[in-house]
Amino acid sequence: MTNVERFLLWIDDRLGSAHFVRHALRKAFPDHWSFMLGEINMYVFAVLVGTGTFLAFFFDPNGSKIVYEGPYSLLDGATVSQAYASAMRLSFEINGGLLIRQIHHWAALLFVAGIAVHMGRIFFTGAFRKPREINWVVGVMLFWLALFEGFTGYSMPDDLLSGTGLRIAVSVLMSVPVLGTWLTFLAIDGLYPTARLIGRLFVVHIYLVPALIALLIAVHLAIVWRQKHSQFRGPGRTERNVVGSPLMPRYAVKSGALLLAVVAVCAGLGALVQINPIWLWGPYDPSTAVSPAQPDWYIGWLEGALRIGPPFALHLWGHTVPSVFWPAVALPAILFVLLLIWPWIDAALRKDRQSHQLLDNPRDVPWRTALGAAVFVFALALTLAGSDDVQARYLHISVTSVTSFYRLFCIVGPIAAFAIAYAFAAELRARDGVHKAPRLRLHRSASGGFEEEHLP
Repeated sequence: MTNVERFLLWIDDRLGSAHFVRHALRKAFPDHWSFMLGEINMYVFAVLVGTGTFLAFFFDPNGSKIVYEGPYSLLDGATVSQAYASAMRLSFEINGGLLIRQIHHWAALLFVAGIAVHMGRIFFTGAFRKPREINWVVGVMLFWLALFEGFTGYSMPDDLLSGTGLRIAVSVLMSVPVLGTWLTFLAIDGLYPTARLIGRLFVVHIYLVPALIALLIAVHLAIVWRQKHSQFRGPGRTERNVVGSPLMPRYAVKSGALLLAVVAVCAGLGALVQINPIWLWGPYDPSTAVSPAQPDWYIGWLEGALRIGPPFALHLWGHTVPSVFWPAVALPAILFVLLLIWPWIDAALRKDRQSHQLLDNPRDVPWRTALGAAVFVFALALTLAGSDDVQARYLHISVTSVTSFYRLFCIVGPIAAFAIAYAFAAELRARDGVHKAPRLRLHRSASGGFEEEHLP
C-alpha cells in the first residue's frame, strides 16, 4: 500500500467519506450544452476573485485630493483623488496592472451576461418549477447582487464617467420617499461627493457583496446536487432519472476544458480590447460631465428608463416623490418582486403543483415564451434608450426625437414581440416542432413529366 493510499484510508476511517466520493464520481450530468452556462458563470466569478485580489493590493480607496505626478503627462499638475491616482498607477506603472484591470472589467461584464442568459434558459424551459423554486430565488438574488457588485466596482476609480454615474445613483437614492435623505447620509456620510464614499464602496465591493455571492453560489450548487439536474425530454428520460455523463472522467474533463476556455476568453478580451480608459475621462469634477457617455451594458436599461421616464412628480402630505423615483426605484422594485415570485405565479396560472424533472420545450407553453420575449424586448428598448445621445449624434437627429421614439417603442415593441412569439410557438406546438423537409429525387419520365423518389 502506498503512502497516498494509507492517507486516504486514514481519512476514510475517520470521516467515512469513501461512500460519498464513490457516489459523487458516478453522479450523472445532462450532456446538453445549455447546462454549462451556470459553470461559465462560476468560472468567471473565480476570475473576478483572482484579478480583484490583485487589484486590491494596489488600489487606494481614499477620496482625499492630491496633485497628480504620474507618467501620464496630460494630467500633470491636475488635482485628483488618491483613488484615481492609484487606478492610474495600476494602469501605467504596475507591471501587468492594466491587463489585470481590463480582464477584471471584462469578466464583470461577462458575469452579469452569463447569469442573465442562464436565467433565460431556466425561464423558457420551466426549470424553475417545483421543486426548484428556491434555486430560482437564489438565482434572482445572484443576478441583482451581480448588478450591484458591477456598479460598485465600476464606480471606484473616481474618474469623470464613474463619478457622474455615482451622482445619478445618489440622486436616485434621495428620491425614495421619506427615507431617501436618511439613506443617502447613511450611505455616503454627507452631501455628494464625500471623501468617505469610495472607501465605503471598496468595503462593499471586495468584502460584503463577494461574500454574499460566494454564499449564494454554494447554496445554489448544494441544492442542485441534492435535487439533481433537470433534463430535456428524450429517449430513456423520465421524471425520476437523469440521463447524462458521469462526473468522472467525462464531465470533469469537459468542465476543466470550459474553465480554461473561460480564462482564455477573459484574458484575450483584457489583452486585446480596451475598456474603461479612465485617463481619457479624467478625474471626477462635480461641475463637469462627459458626453456622449455610456455606463456598462447591465446598467443601460436603468439609464434608459431614467432618460425616457415621464416627468411626473407626486406631492403627498408634505413629501415629494420626484420623477426619477418611478423609472429608477419603482420599476426595478416591481421587476425584482415579480422575478422573485415567478415560480408561484406560473404554477397558479397553469394550475400545476406537480414536481417536474423534465423541462418544457419553449413552444409547449406559448404564453410563457411570448411573455419572456416581451420582457426581453422591453429591456432591450430601455437599454437602447440609454444611448439616445449617441444615436442622435450619429444619426444627425435631435435627442428629443430619439427619446420620443423609444417612449413609443417601449410600449409597442413588447406587445408586438408577445404577439409574434406567441404565434410562432403556438404554430410550432401544433406542428410538433420543426421537421426536416423530405429529401426527394426527381426523375424525368418518358412522357416529359417528373416522378418523385423519396430518399431516407
